Amino acid sequence: MVCCWSSVVTLCPVSLVAEKHAGVSCVTASMDDIQFEEAARVGQVITIKAKVNRAFKTSMEVGIKVTVQDVLTNVEKIVSVAYATYVVKPVGAKKIELEPVKLLSAEDHLEHALATERKRIRLGYQEVFQNLMQESNKEDDHYDTFEEQDAVSTDLTHVQSIELVQPPHANHHGNTFGGQIMAWMEAVARISASRLCRSYPNLKSVNMFKFWGPSVVGDRLVFNAVVNNTFQNSVEVGVRVEAYNCEEWIKNQARHINSAFLIFNSVNDKGELLTFPKIKPTTKDGVRRYHGAIARKRIRLARKYMLYAKEDKPYDLWEKSNQAYMSYSNIATLTYLAAKPGWEVTSTLNNIKIWTHEDGDVLSLKVEMQVKTASHVAFSLLSNFTYRQQWDKRFLTCEVLQAVSEDDKIYYITSPPPPMTGHQPRDFVILVSRRQPLEPSEPYIVAVKSVTLTSMPPSSEHCRSEILCAGFQIYSESSSSCRVYYFNQMTPDLIPYLAASLTGSLNSIEDTALECIKFLELKGSKC
Repeated sequence: MVCCWSSVVTLCPVSLVAEKHAGVSCVTASMDDIQFEEAARVGQVITIKAKVNRAFKTSMEVGIKVTVQDVLTNVEKIVSVAYATYVVKPVGAKKIELEPVKLLSAEDHLEHALATERKRIRLGYQEVFQNLMQESNKEDDHYDTFEEQDAVSTDLTHVQSIELVQPPHANHHGNTFGGQIMAWMEAVARISASRLCRSYPNLKSVNMFKFWGPSVVGDRLVFNAVVNNTFQNSVEVGVRVEAYNCEEWIKNQARHINSAFLIFNSVNDKGELLTFPKIKPTTKDGVRRYHGAIARKRIRLARKYMLYAKEDKPYDLWEKSNQAYMSYSNIATLTYLAAKPGWEVTSTLNNIKIWTHEDGDVLSLKVEMQVKTASHVAFSLLSNFTYRQQWDKRFLTCEVLQAVSEDDKIYYITSPPPPMTGHQPRDFVILVSRRQPLEPSEPYIVAVKSVTLTSMPPSSEHCRSEILCAGFQIYSESSSSCRVYYFNQMTPDLIPYLAASLTGSLNSIEDTALECIKFLELKGSKC
Protein backbone atom coordinates (compact mmCIF):
# COMPACT_ATOMS: atom_id res chain seq x y z
CA MET A 1 0.00 0.00 0.00
CA VAL A 2 2.68 2.43 -1.04
CA CYS A 3 1.80 4.99 -3.70
CA CYS A 4 4.23 7.25 -5.52
CA TRP A 5 3.34 10.25 -7.64
CA SER A 6 5.75 12.65 -9.30
CA SER A 7 3.47 15.66 -9.24
CA VAL A 8 2.50 18.69 -7.21
CA VAL A 9 2.26 18.09 -3.48
CA THR A 10 -1.36 17.40 -2.60
CA LEU A 11 -3.30 15.23 -0.18
CA CYS A 12 -5.11 13.56 -3.09
CA PRO A 13 -2.79 10.51 -3.43
CA VAL A 14 -2.76 10.15 0.36
CA SER A 15 -6.57 10.12 0.39
CA LEU A 16 -6.55 7.37 -2.22
CA VAL A 17 -4.25 5.26 -0.01
CA ALA A 18 -6.62 5.72 2.93
CA GLU A 19 -9.70 4.86 0.85
CA LYS A 20 -7.99 1.82 -0.64
CA HIS A 21 -7.50 0.40 2.84
CA ALA A 22 -10.95 1.39 4.10
CA GLY A 23 -12.85 0.38 0.96
CA VAL A 24 -15.09 3.44 1.48
CA SER A 25 -14.82 7.21 1.41
CA CYS A 26 -12.50 8.84 3.95
CA VAL A 27 -11.94 12.43 5.01
CA THR A 28 -8.86 14.06 6.52
CA ALA A 29 -9.34 14.87 10.20
CA SER A 30 -5.95 16.41 11.00
CA MET A 31 -2.29 16.62 10.12
CA ASP A 32 0.45 16.31 12.72
CA ASP A 33 2.86 19.23 12.90
CA ILE A 34 4.79 19.33 9.61
CA GLN A 35 8.48 20.30 9.43
CA PHE A 36 9.89 21.30 6.04
CA GLU A 37 13.56 20.36 5.65
CA GLU A 38 13.95 21.38 1.99
CA ALA A 39 12.14 23.67 -0.43
CA ALA A 40 10.79 22.23 -3.69
CA ARG A 41 11.36 24.42 -6.73
CA VAL A 42 10.02 24.67 -10.27
CA GLY A 43 11.55 22.02 -12.53
CA GLN A 44 12.25 19.53 -9.74
CA VAL A 45 10.55 16.15 -9.41
CA ILE A 46 8.49 15.61 -6.28
CA THR A 47 7.73 12.08 -5.08
CA ILE A 48 5.05 11.36 -2.50
CA LYS A 49 4.99 8.01 -0.70
CA ALA A 50 2.11 7.17 1.59
CA LYS A 51 1.01 4.10 3.52
CA VAL A 52 -1.46 3.27 6.26
CA ASN A 53 0.52 2.71 9.46
CA ARG A 54 -2.33 1.64 11.70
CA ALA A 55 -6.12 1.43 11.76
CA PHE A 56 -8.01 2.48 14.90
CA LYS A 57 -11.57 1.18 14.41
CA THR A 58 -13.03 4.15 12.46
CA SER A 59 -9.85 6.18 11.93
CA MET A 60 -6.37 5.50 10.63
CA GLU A 61 -2.90 7.04 10.59
CA VAL A 62 -1.29 7.51 7.18
CA GLY A 63 2.45 8.13 7.02
CA ILE A 64 3.61 10.50 4.28
CA LYS A 65 7.13 11.00 2.96
CA VAL A 66 7.84 13.73 0.40
CA THR A 67 11.16 13.87 -1.46
CA VAL A 68 12.46 16.20 -4.15
CA GLN A 69 14.90 15.28 -6.92
CA ASP A 70 16.95 17.68 -9.01
CA VAL A 71 16.79 16.51 -12.64
CA LEU A 72 20.26 17.93 -13.44
CA THR A 73 22.26 16.58 -10.48
CA ASN A 74 19.99 13.58 -9.75
CA VAL A 75 20.32 14.41 -6.03
CA GLU A 76 17.28 13.45 -3.96
CA LYS A 77 16.46 15.14 -0.65
CA ILE A 78 13.69 14.75 1.92
CA VAL A 79 11.24 17.63 1.95
CA SER A 80 9.08 16.40 4.82
CA VAL A 81 7.87 13.38 6.76
CA ALA A 82 4.35 13.80 8.14
CA TYR A 83 1.41 11.87 9.55
CA ALA A 84 -2.25 12.42 8.67
CA THR A 85 -5.32 11.10 10.46
CA TYR A 86 -8.20 9.97 8.25
CA VAL A 87 -11.72 9.21 9.43
CA VAL A 88 -14.08 6.82 7.66
CA LYS A 89 -17.27 8.48 6.47
CA PRO A 90 -20.24 6.54 7.89
CA VAL A 91 -22.77 5.07 5.49
CA GLY A 92 -26.05 6.45 6.78
CA ALA A 93 -26.26 5.85 10.54
CA LYS A 94 -23.97 2.83 10.36
CA LYS A 95 -20.36 3.15 11.52
CA ILE A 96 -17.77 1.21 9.54
CA GLU A 97 -14.96 -0.46 11.46
CA LEU A 98 -11.63 -0.74 9.66
CA GLU A 99 -9.76 -3.96 9.03
CA PRO A 100 -6.34 -4.25 10.71
CA VAL A 101 -3.34 -3.31 8.58
CA LYS A 102 -1.36 -6.24 7.17
CA LEU A 103 2.25 -5.86 8.35
CA LEU A 104 4.73 -7.15 5.80
CA SER A 105 8.10 -5.85 6.99
CA ALA A 106 10.04 -4.94 10.11
CA GLU A 107 9.49 -1.26 9.26
CA ASP A 108 5.73 -1.87 9.06
CA HIS A 109 5.75 -3.42 12.55
CA LEU A 110 7.79 -0.52 13.91
CA GLU A 111 5.53 2.21 12.48
CA HIS A 112 2.47 0.22 13.57
CA ALA A 113 3.72 0.27 17.17
CA LEU A 114 4.71 3.94 17.15
CA ALA A 115 1.38 5.02 15.61
CA THR A 116 -0.22 4.34 18.98
CA GLU A 117 2.24 6.68 20.67
CA ARG A 118 1.62 9.42 18.12
CA LYS A 119 -2.12 9.09 18.74
CA ARG A 120 -1.52 9.61 22.47
CA ILE A 121 0.34 12.84 21.67
CA ARG A 122 -2.51 14.11 19.48
CA LEU A 123 -5.07 13.40 22.18
CA GLY A 124 -2.95 15.07 24.86
CA TYR A 125 -1.88 18.12 22.88
CA GLN A 126 -4.77 20.36 23.93
CA GLU A 127 -4.22 19.68 27.63
CA VAL A 128 -0.51 20.57 27.36
CA PHE A 129 -1.36 23.70 25.39
CA GLN A 130 -3.95 24.85 27.93
CA ASN A 131 -1.50 24.34 30.82
CA LEU A 132 1.07 26.53 29.07
CA MET A 133 -1.56 29.15 28.29
CA GLN A 134 -2.48 29.35 31.98
CA GLU A 135 1.17 30.10 32.75
CA SER A 136 1.24 32.84 30.10
CA ASN A 137 -1.99 34.42 31.30
CA LYS A 138 -0.40 35.07 34.69
CA GLU A 139 1.95 37.50 32.96
CA ASP A 140 0.58 39.97 30.36
CA ASP A 141 -3.16 39.55 30.03
CA HIS A 142 -4.10 42.91 28.49
CA TYR A 143 -3.02 44.56 25.26
CA ASP A 144 -2.39 47.90 27.03
CA THR A 145 0.68 46.36 28.70
CA PHE A 146 2.45 45.83 25.35
CA GLU A 147 4.65 48.91 25.01
CA GLU A 148 7.53 47.58 22.89
CA GLN A 149 9.31 50.42 21.14
CA ASP A 150 9.04 50.19 17.34
CA ALA A 151 6.58 47.29 17.68
CA VAL A 152 4.31 46.76 14.67
CA SER A 153 0.56 46.54 15.19
CA THR A 154 -0.88 43.14 14.29
CA ASP A 155 -3.69 44.98 12.50
CA LEU A 156 -1.25 45.80 9.69
CA THR A 157 -0.65 42.08 9.06
CA HIS A 158 -4.29 41.06 8.58
CA VAL A 159 -4.96 39.60 5.12
CA GLN A 160 -8.21 38.23 3.74
CA SER A 161 -8.72 36.15 0.62
CA ILE A 162 -11.83 34.60 -0.93
CA GLU A 163 -11.75 31.51 -3.17
CA LEU A 164 -14.53 29.76 -5.08
CA VAL A 165 -14.30 25.97 -4.99
CA GLN A 166 -14.49 24.69 -8.57
CA PRO A 167 -14.45 21.11 -9.92
CA PRO A 168 -10.61 20.96 -10.37
CA HIS A 169 -10.27 21.81 -6.67
CA ALA A 170 -12.31 18.80 -5.49
CA ASN A 171 -12.04 15.02 -5.38
CA HIS A 172 -14.42 12.47 -6.90
CA HIS A 173 -16.79 12.95 -3.95
CA GLY A 174 -17.05 16.68 -4.60
CA ASN A 175 -15.15 17.57 -1.40
CA THR A 176 -12.37 20.17 -1.62
CA PHE A 177 -8.87 18.66 -1.63
CA GLY A 178 -7.16 19.13 1.73
CA GLY A 179 -3.96 19.95 -0.16
CA GLN A 180 -5.74 22.68 -2.12
CA ILE A 181 -6.96 24.29 1.09
CA MET A 182 -3.44 24.07 2.50
CA ALA A 183 -2.06 25.79 -0.62
CA TRP A 184 -4.57 28.64 -0.33
CA MET A 185 -3.80 28.96 3.39
CA GLU A 186 -0.08 29.13 2.71
CA ALA A 187 -0.56 31.86 0.09
CA VAL A 188 -2.57 34.15 2.36
CA ALA A 189 -0.26 33.46 5.34
CA ARG A 190 2.82 34.25 3.25
CA ILE A 191 1.38 37.66 2.32
CA SER A 192 0.68 38.35 5.99
CA ALA A 193 4.24 37.43 7.02
CA SER A 194 5.77 39.44 4.17
CA ARG A 195 4.30 42.65 5.61
CA LEU A 196 6.82 42.34 8.44
CA CYS A 197 9.94 41.15 6.63
CA ARG A 198 9.39 43.03 3.34
CA SER A 199 10.78 40.04 1.47
CA TYR A 200 9.70 36.58 0.32
CA PRO A 201 9.25 34.45 3.48
CA ASN A 202 9.95 30.70 3.50
CA LEU A 203 7.49 28.24 5.04
CA LYS A 204 9.27 26.12 7.70
CA SER A 205 6.46 24.31 9.48
CA VAL A 206 2.71 23.95 9.84
CA ASN A 207 1.20 23.39 13.28
CA MET A 208 -2.23 22.17 14.43
CA PHE A 209 -3.71 21.80 10.96
CA LYS A 210 -7.29 20.74 11.72
CA PHE A 211 -10.23 19.87 9.48
CA TRP A 212 -13.35 20.87 11.39
CA GLY A 213 -15.73 20.22 8.51
CA PRO A 214 -15.94 19.66 4.75
CA SER A 215 -16.38 22.11 1.90
CA VAL A 216 -17.72 21.23 -1.55
CA VAL A 217 -17.78 22.49 -5.12
CA GLY A 218 -19.61 25.82 -5.25
CA ASP A 219 -18.64 26.90 -1.73
CA ARG A 220 -16.96 30.25 -1.16
CA LEU A 221 -14.00 29.93 1.19
CA VAL A 222 -12.92 32.97 3.19
CA PHE A 223 -9.32 32.91 4.46
CA ASN A 224 -8.30 35.28 7.27
CA ALA A 225 -4.61 35.45 8.21
CA VAL A 226 -2.85 37.54 10.85
CA VAL A 227 0.57 37.47 12.53
CA ASN A 228 0.24 36.11 16.08
CA ASN A 229 3.83 36.67 17.24
CA THR A 230 7.43 37.01 16.08
CA PHE A 231 10.50 35.21 17.45
CA GLN A 232 13.70 36.95 16.32
CA ASN A 233 14.16 34.98 13.07
CA SER A 234 10.70 33.47 12.65
CA VAL A 235 7.06 34.50 12.62
CA GLU A 236 3.84 32.61 13.35
CA VAL A 237 0.79 33.36 11.21
CA GLY A 238 -2.64 32.06 12.20
CA VAL A 239 -5.11 31.25 9.43
CA ARG A 240 -8.84 30.59 9.85
CA VAL A 241 -10.96 29.25 6.98
CA GLU A 242 -14.73 29.67 6.79
CA ALA A 243 -17.04 28.22 4.14
CA TYR A 244 -20.33 29.50 2.75
CA ASN A 245 -22.74 27.99 0.28
CA CYS A 246 -25.00 30.38 -1.66
CA GLU A 247 -27.70 30.53 1.02
CA GLU A 248 -25.16 30.89 3.84
CA TRP A 249 -23.38 33.65 1.91
CA ILE A 250 -26.58 35.70 1.69
CA LYS A 251 -27.36 35.17 5.38
CA ASN A 252 -23.71 35.63 6.43
CA GLN A 253 -23.73 32.26 8.23
CA ALA A 254 -20.18 30.91 8.14
CA ARG A 255 -18.99 27.35 8.69
CA HIS A 256 -15.56 27.11 10.35
CA ILE A 257 -13.86 24.31 8.37
CA ASN A 258 -10.09 24.73 8.88
CA SER A 259 -7.48 26.42 11.00
CA ALA A 260 -3.69 26.19 11.22
CA PHE A 261 -0.59 28.04 12.34
CA LEU A 262 2.19 28.52 9.78
CA ILE A 263 5.79 29.34 10.71
CA PHE A 264 7.96 31.36 8.30
CA ASN A 265 11.49 32.69 8.20
CA SER A 266 13.24 34.87 5.63
CA VAL A 267 16.80 35.23 4.34
CA ASN A 268 18.71 37.98 2.56
CA ASP A 269 20.78 37.67 -0.62
CA LYS A 270 23.64 36.13 1.39
CA GLY A 271 21.41 33.44 2.84
CA GLU A 272 21.45 35.02 6.32
CA LEU A 273 18.30 34.89 8.42
CA LEU A 274 16.47 38.19 8.71
CA THR A 275 15.25 39.55 12.04
CA PHE A 276 11.52 40.18 12.36
CA PRO A 277 10.28 43.26 14.24
CA LYS A 278 8.34 42.90 17.48
CA ILE A 279 4.57 43.00 17.15
CA LYS A 280 1.90 44.53 19.35
CA PRO A 281 -1.57 42.97 19.70
CA THR A 282 -4.36 45.53 19.76
CA THR A 283 -7.27 43.47 21.10
CA LYS A 284 -7.89 40.99 23.90
CA ASP A 285 -8.14 38.20 21.31
CA GLY A 286 -4.81 39.39 19.89
CA VAL A 287 -3.22 38.98 23.33
CA ARG A 288 -4.62 35.44 23.51
CA ARG A 289 -3.12 34.62 20.11
CA TYR A 290 0.18 36.27 21.13
CA HIS A 291 0.52 34.00 24.18
CA GLY A 292 -0.77 31.01 22.23
CA ALA A 293 2.09 31.42 19.77
CA ILE A 294 4.60 31.30 22.65
CA ALA A 295 3.03 28.11 24.02
CA ARG A 296 2.99 26.48 20.58
CA LYS A 297 6.65 27.37 20.05
CA ARG A 298 7.61 25.66 23.30
CA ILE A 299 5.70 22.55 22.26
CA ARG A 300 7.11 22.74 18.71
CA LEU A 301 10.72 22.94 19.90
CA ALA A 302 10.19 20.06 22.30
CA ARG A 303 8.58 17.95 19.58
CA LYS A 304 11.29 18.73 17.02
CA TYR A 305 14.03 17.88 19.48
CA MET A 306 12.47 14.67 20.80
CA LEU A 307 11.15 13.31 17.49
CA TYR A 308 13.88 14.39 15.09
CA ALA A 309 17.10 14.51 17.17
CA LYS A 310 19.88 12.52 15.51
CA GLU A 311 21.20 11.34 18.88
CA ASP A 312 19.17 10.58 21.94
CA LYS A 313 20.42 12.79 24.78
CA PRO A 314 19.66 11.46 28.27
CA TYR A 315 19.63 14.69 30.22
CA ASP A 316 16.41 16.11 28.82
CA LEU A 317 14.88 18.77 31.05
CA TRP A 318 11.46 17.60 32.21
CA GLU A 319 8.90 20.41 31.87
CA LYS A 320 5.27 20.88 30.86
CA SER A 321 5.96 21.67 27.22
CA ASN A 322 7.78 18.41 26.48
CA GLN A 323 6.28 15.78 28.77
CA ALA A 324 4.21 14.08 26.06
CA TYR A 325 7.12 14.06 23.62
CA MET A 326 9.61 12.74 26.19
CA SER A 327 7.21 9.92 27.00
CA TYR A 328 6.88 9.23 23.25
CA SER A 329 10.67 9.34 22.85
CA ASN A 330 11.10 6.96 25.77
CA ILE A 331 8.79 4.34 24.24
CA ALA A 332 10.01 4.95 20.68
CA THR A 333 13.71 4.64 21.54
CA LEU A 334 13.15 1.29 23.24
CA THR A 335 10.97 0.10 20.35
CA TYR A 336 13.69 1.04 17.83
CA LEU A 337 16.37 -0.69 19.91
CA ALA A 338 14.34 -3.90 20.16
CA ALA A 339 13.62 -3.90 16.41
CA LYS A 340 17.27 -3.55 15.33
CA PRO A 341 18.63 -6.44 13.25
CA GLY A 342 21.92 -8.10 14.13
CA TRP A 343 21.44 -9.22 17.74
CA GLU A 344 23.88 -12.05 18.61
CA VAL A 345 23.47 -14.67 21.36
CA THR A 346 26.50 -14.61 23.68
CA SER A 347 25.25 -16.78 26.54
CA THR A 348 22.54 -19.38 27.19
CA LEU A 349 21.68 -20.64 30.67
CA ASN A 350 18.48 -22.55 31.49
CA ASN A 351 15.64 -20.13 30.80
CA ILE A 352 17.95 -17.18 30.14
CA LYS A 353 19.63 -15.94 26.96
CA ILE A 354 21.96 -12.96 26.75
CA TRP A 355 22.25 -11.09 23.47
CA THR A 356 24.50 -8.22 22.44
CA HIS A 357 24.31 -5.74 19.59
CA GLU A 358 27.16 -3.58 18.30
CA ASP A 359 26.45 -0.47 16.24
CA GLY A 360 29.72 1.42 15.81
CA ASP A 361 30.87 2.36 19.31
CA VAL A 362 27.44 1.67 20.82
CA LEU A 363 27.00 -1.64 22.63
CA SER A 364 23.54 -2.81 23.67
CA LEU A 365 22.37 -5.71 25.80
CA LYS A 366 19.29 -7.92 25.58
CA VAL A 367 18.33 -10.52 28.19
CA GLU A 368 15.60 -13.02 27.32
CA MET A 369 13.76 -14.74 30.19
CA GLN A 370 11.10 -17.46 30.21
CA VAL A 371 8.75 -16.78 33.13
CA LYS A 372 5.89 -18.88 34.50
CA THR A 373 3.70 -15.89 35.26
CA ALA A 374 0.88 -14.24 33.34
CA SER A 375 2.11 -11.38 31.14
CA HIS A 376 -0.17 -8.76 32.72
CA VAL A 377 1.11 -9.69 36.19
CA ALA A 378 4.74 -9.48 35.07
CA PHE A 379 3.98 -6.09 33.51
CA SER A 380 2.44 -4.76 36.71
CA LEU A 381 5.42 -5.92 38.79
CA LEU A 382 8.18 -4.79 36.44
CA SER A 383 6.65 -1.37 35.77
CA ASN A 384 6.60 -0.58 39.51
CA PHE A 385 10.24 0.28 40.19
CA THR A 386 9.73 0.38 43.97
CA TYR A 387 9.80 -3.45 43.72
CA ARG A 388 13.16 -3.41 41.92
CA GLN A 389 15.26 -3.63 45.10
CA GLN A 390 13.73 -7.04 45.82
CA TRP A 391 15.49 -8.65 42.88
CA ASP A 392 18.14 -6.22 41.54
CA LYS A 393 21.22 -5.65 43.75
CA ARG A 394 22.10 -2.54 41.74
CA PHE A 395 19.13 -0.73 43.36
CA LEU A 396 19.86 0.46 46.90
CA THR A 397 16.95 2.89 47.20
CA CYS A 398 14.08 3.91 44.95
CA GLU A 399 11.46 6.60 45.48
CA VAL A 400 8.77 8.16 43.30
CA LEU A 401 9.48 11.85 42.67
CA GLN A 402 6.53 12.54 40.38
CA ALA A 403 3.52 10.43 39.44
CA VAL A 404 2.95 12.25 36.15
CA SER A 405 0.16 9.94 35.04
CA GLU A 406 -0.92 6.34 35.39
CA ASP A 407 1.61 5.39 32.71
CA ASP A 408 4.50 7.81 33.40
CA LYS A 409 6.45 8.18 36.66
CA ILE A 410 9.77 9.78 37.60
CA TYR A 411 11.95 7.93 40.11
CA TYR A 412 15.08 8.76 42.09
CA ILE A 413 17.40 5.76 42.46
CA THR A 414 20.67 5.20 44.30
CA SER A 415 23.04 2.42 43.32
CA PRO A 416 26.38 0.99 44.52
CA PRO A 417 29.53 1.77 42.51
CA PRO A 418 30.32 -0.52 39.53
CA PRO A 419 32.44 -3.59 40.42
CA MET A 420 36.21 -3.26 40.50
CA THR A 421 36.19 0.54 40.00
CA GLY A 422 36.46 2.08 43.46
CA HIS A 423 34.12 4.89 42.43
CA GLN A 424 31.53 6.52 44.73
CA PRO A 425 27.90 5.37 44.78
CA ARG A 426 25.73 6.44 41.85
CA ASP A 427 22.30 8.00 41.58
CA PHE A 428 19.77 8.32 38.76
CA VAL A 429 16.71 10.40 37.96
CA ILE A 430 14.69 8.36 35.48
CA LEU A 431 11.43 8.50 33.57
CA VAL A 432 9.58 5.18 33.48
CA SER A 433 6.89 4.97 30.78
CA ARG A 434 4.65 1.95 30.45
CA ARG A 435 2.20 0.87 27.76
CA GLN A 436 -0.31 -1.96 27.52
CA PRO A 437 -0.83 -3.70 24.15
CA LEU A 438 -3.82 -2.89 21.97
CA GLU A 439 -3.59 -6.25 20.18
CA PRO A 440 -2.75 -9.76 21.51
CA SER A 441 0.38 -10.04 19.36
CA GLU A 442 1.87 -6.83 20.77
CA PRO A 443 4.07 -6.67 23.88
CA TYR A 444 3.64 -4.87 27.15
CA ILE A 445 6.30 -2.15 27.27
CA VAL A 446 8.19 -0.58 30.17
CA ALA A 447 10.69 2.04 28.92
CA VAL A 448 13.34 3.85 30.97
CA LYS A 449 15.56 6.88 30.31
CA SER A 450 17.32 9.56 32.35
CA VAL A 451 15.78 13.00 32.71
CA THR A 452 16.72 16.23 34.46
CA LEU A 453 14.57 17.64 37.26
CA THR A 454 15.45 21.09 38.52
CA SER A 455 14.16 20.02 41.94
CA MET A 456 16.70 17.15 42.11
CA PRO A 457 20.19 18.50 41.24
CA PRO A 458 23.34 16.31 41.53
CA SER A 459 24.85 15.99 45.02
CA SER A 460 28.41 15.50 46.25
CA GLU A 461 27.44 12.20 47.90
CA HIS A 462 26.68 10.42 44.62
CA CYS A 463 27.95 10.36 41.06
CA ARG A 464 24.98 11.33 38.88
CA SER A 465 24.74 8.59 36.23
CA GLU A 466 22.61 8.13 33.15
CA ILE A 467 20.41 5.62 31.40
CA LEU A 468 20.33 6.19 27.66
CA CYS A 469 17.70 3.61 26.83
CA ALA A 470 16.51 0.61 28.83
CA GLY A 471 13.36 -1.30 29.63
CA PHE A 472 11.24 -4.40 29.15
CA GLN A 473 9.08 -5.95 26.46
CA ILE A 474 6.75 -8.67 27.75
CA TYR A 475 5.06 -11.12 25.35
CA SER A 476 2.25 -13.38 26.45
CA GLU A 477 2.74 -17.08 25.66
CA SER A 478 -0.18 -18.56 27.61
CA SER A 479 -2.50 -17.60 30.42
CA SER A 480 0.20 -18.49 32.93
CA SER A 481 3.50 -17.84 31.16
CA CYS A 482 5.31 -15.10 29.28
CA ARG A 483 8.59 -14.21 27.64
CA VAL A 484 10.34 -11.15 29.11
CA TYR A 485 13.01 -9.20 27.24
CA TYR A 486 15.20 -6.70 29.05
CA PHE A 487 17.12 -4.14 26.97
CA ASN A 488 19.87 -1.71 27.89
CA GLN A 489 21.95 0.59 25.71
CA MET A 490 25.16 0.34 27.65
CA THR A 491 26.85 3.32 29.32
CA PRO A 492 30.42 3.34 30.73
CA ASP A 493 28.97 2.63 34.21
CA LEU A 494 27.49 -0.68 33.04
CA ILE A 495 30.31 -1.94 30.82
CA PRO A 496 32.14 -3.59 33.81
CA TYR A 497 29.04 -5.69 34.57
CA LEU A 498 28.79 -6.89 30.97
CA ALA A 499 32.54 -7.48 30.60
CA ALA A 500 32.67 -9.52 33.80
CA SER A 501 29.66 -11.56 32.72
CA LEU A 502 31.00 -12.28 29.22
CA THR A 503 34.42 -13.35 30.54
CA GLY A 504 32.87 -15.58 33.20
CA SER A 505 34.52 -13.80 36.15
CA LEU A 506 31.17 -12.52 37.43
CA ASN A 507 27.70 -13.81 36.60
CA SER A 508 25.97 -10.57 37.64
CA ILE A 509 23.66 -10.40 34.61
CA GLU A 510 22.61 -14.06 34.83
CA ASP A 511 22.21 -13.82 38.60
CA THR A 512 20.05 -10.71 38.30
CA ALA A 513 17.93 -12.38 35.61
CA LEU A 514 17.45 -15.48 37.79
CA GLU A 515 16.42 -13.28 40.72
CA CYS A 516 13.99 -11.46 38.43
CA ILE A 517 12.39 -14.73 37.29
CA LYS A 518 12.17 -15.97 40.89
CA PHE A 519 10.59 -12.70 42.02
CA LEU A 520 8.00 -12.67 39.20
CA GLU A 521 7.01 -16.30 39.69
CA LEU A 522 6.76 -15.96 43.48
CA LYS A 523 4.69 -12.80 43.33
CA GLY A 524 2.69 -14.14 40.41
CA SER A 525 1.67 -17.26 42.30
CA LYS A 526 0.05 -15.08 44.96
CA CYS A 527 -2.03 -13.07 42.49
